Amino acid sequence: MFSFNMFEPHVGRGFQNRFSAQYRCYSVSMLPGPNDRSDVDKGGKIIMPPSALDQLSRLNITYPMLFKLTNKNSDRMTHCGVLEFVADEGICYLPHWMMQNLLLEEGGLVQVESVNLMVATYSKFQPQSPDFLDITNPKAVLENALRNFACLTTGDVIAINYNEKVYELRVMETKPDKAVSIIECDMNVDFDAPLGYKEPERHMQHPEEPAEEETDPSNYDVDFGFRAFTGSGNRLDGKKKGIEPSPAPLDPSDIKRGIPNYEFKVGKITFIRNARQQPRRFDIDDMATNFIAFSGEGQSLRKKGRKP
Repeated sequence: MFSFNMFEPHVGRGFQNRFSAQYRCYSVSMLPGPNDRSDVDKGGKIIMPPSALDQLSRLNITYPMLFKLTNKNSDRMTHCGVLEFVADEGICYLPHWMMQNLLLEEGGLVQVESVNLMVATYSKFQPQSPDFLDITNPKAVLENALRNFACLTTGDVIAINYNEKVYELRVMETKPDKAVSIIECDMNVDFDAPLGYKEPERHMQHPEEPAEEETDPSNYDVDFGFRAFTGSGNRLDGKKKGIEPSPAPLDPSDIKRGIPNYEFKVGKITFIRNARQQPRRFDIDDMATNFIAFSGEGQSLRKKGRKP
């Protein structure tokens, strides 16, 4: 009869609570069944066989269950959670973006080990396309997408689905460790400039043009056209007191700059007068010949009826 403790001296106590197994991995699209499991691709959790649950229940592991996935052929690793235990024996199903990070092909071998991760306090992401800037509130979108994730690993490129479009983000930094748990945590999120993003070119401002030199207002031509309320008034009693006209102040719009005389010579005075069009005068003789007095027709306010 064999004792269950016969291997205890050869196995340390630290390995008793550790789960380790090797599976052949496939993408979620290969999962058999009529139900569409595309929701698994939108998160960071995998589907394992029922034997893994039976083995995990025998171990005194901490919850939530977190695992370290390692591809020994490419020396790539990442961390994840578990969604269900419904896969066939010896097989596990991974999101497509996770298989890309591990450089795994369909049916490749992956090592699955249980781990304990620290709770995240800070993370920094870099969008892999400038299209991510089209999202109005990227932090709210990322917070909603990370609800389907259990942990983050520095260097991974995760995929989130928003508005029927897939956005990829690289995990640039996580604190307090390179792999952290994001379940029930208060984590500060920051974004780096998207990959391929170019700052908009700033147009150089032209130097300010020098202000025009101040000219002497005496060189301006004053418009002496019609100006309202500039005449003098008369009193009914004939007195001259208080009827002196008060000139209205000049409006700057009335002052016009004159045209310089480029042919000016020292010692020569040139008078330039602006000829104004004279109003047309009517000849009195013509008016007398055309005028006929009382040539109009009269109108009566009351029309009298004719007598028969």
